[in-house]
Amino acid sequence: MAKLNYVELPVQSTETTKAFFADAFGWDFADYGPTYAATQTGEGDLGLQGDRAEWTSAPLPVIQVDDLDATLAAVTGAGGTISQPIFAFPGGRRFHFRDPNGNELAAMQPDTHA
Repeated sequence: MAKLNYVELPVQSTETTKAFFADAFGWDFADYGPTYAATQTGEGDLGLQGDRAEWTSAPLPVIQVDDLDATLAAVTGAGGTISQPIFAFPGGRRFHFRDPNGNELAAMQPDTHA
């Protein structure tokens, strides 16, 4: 079953934002390059996107699925529009889409070989 597992925030400074969440909530972040960091609880994690070129217009909810290609077909079949085609990232693959209201979300499939 698909589940909401991740929210990605566009941030001005990855380092400042990591420090804020560490101080406020005690969260630890793993760095994935100079502009991206994420918690790794496996429950409902938070990603911090510090690369302005990769920012979404609002927080990005990410839905974990078992079959990314089938989900892409289902999203487009249901009337969603693809805003970023499937791409790989450390830990899996994902794509971004907009629902009929214009909200941007992502669907991701974890790498089962990790």
